[in-house]
Amino acid sequence: MAHIIAFANQKGGVGKTTTAINIGASLAAIKKRVLLIDLDQQGNAGTGLGFERANHKQSVYGVIMGTASAADNILTTAVAGLHLLPSTQTLAGADIDLLDMENREFRLRDALQPIADYYDYILLDCPPALGYLTINALTAADSVIIPLQCEFFALEGVQQLMDTISVVKQKWNPSLEILGVLLTMYDKRYGMTRAVDDDVRNTFGDIVFKTVVPRNVRVSEAPSHGKPALFYDFNSTGAQAYLRVATEVVQRIEGGTDGN
Repeated sequence: MAHIIAFANQKGGVGKTTTAINIGASLAAIKKRVLLIDLDQQGNAGTGLGFERANHKQSVYGVIMGTASAADNILTTAVAGLHLLPSTQTLAGADIDLLDMENREFRLRDALQPIADYYDYILLDCPPALGYLTINALTAADSVIIPLQCEFFALEGVQQLMDTISVVKQKWNPSLEILGVLLTMYDKRYGMTRAVDDDVRNTFGDIVFKTVVPRNVRVSEAPSHGKPALFYDFNSTGAQAYLRVATEVVQRIEGGTDGN
């Protein structure tokens, strides 16, 4: 049975999609079977893996709405062991469409059950909002990774996310745990970065990943080439950092040392 991880932060620009893509690719590189699900209408997870939305009809929208099966909408990526369930622009109306639907919080969880045994990990790239798509992701997930950019407002809004996770855990998914907080766009040359690092570790303690993801031009360039950083420039500091994060993820989950 797959372990399902939601990548969530309602604040945009924190490296959430980049993190989901690169942890997915890194897990695949260490021989795990991985499905990445793009729950963001912008479709950046698919673009970052070399897909143009205009060229495929598959979408997670129909899967959530119950008009299509997950298995029929999965794309095979160029990375061995990594599959993608992409988004399309139709996902923009999903939060409104879900309002009047029965079991609206469980649509994604139920849709993934038939394919869960095929994968080791299912990664959910959440939109930068705390609507029904994110709630569906948190209800379906076993754990959450919270990417945080190393900037002054890093912790702004995180309490709201923590409150949402708490509500989901109380109402719909009592087994949901925070797997870790990941510091992204890390530049040790700046005092602000070090201050944010200290602040985040003082706030969250051991659930913060030991590995930080540096601000790295190769990681930034990789999506425009439709490749994860690991397959764009294996030796780059960013690619190697994500490989270490993936190792930490496996250790926390398979070693039974969840951060929370």
